[in-house]
Amino acid sequence: MMNNGMWAGNLLWMLVIAIVVIIPAWRICKRIGYPGWLGILIVVPLANLVLLYFIAFSNWPVNKNVNQQN
Repeated sequence: MMNNGMWAGNLLWMLVIAIVVIIPAWRICKRIGYPGWLGILIVVPLANLVLLYFIAFSNWPVNKNVNQQN
């Protein structure tokens, strides 16, 4: 059986890694013109791949705004 110290340590590491991954994904989504909450999908298996392909191959809203100003 797992003791409470080991469980808490694992939970702490999961939280740290999630924060290290979610914060950059959140900022990237906001910077390219999508809602920042899409960055949370980066920690969901398979949804993270969909998010990466979506970001890589979609037309970014921020680029549409730049083109309209010119």
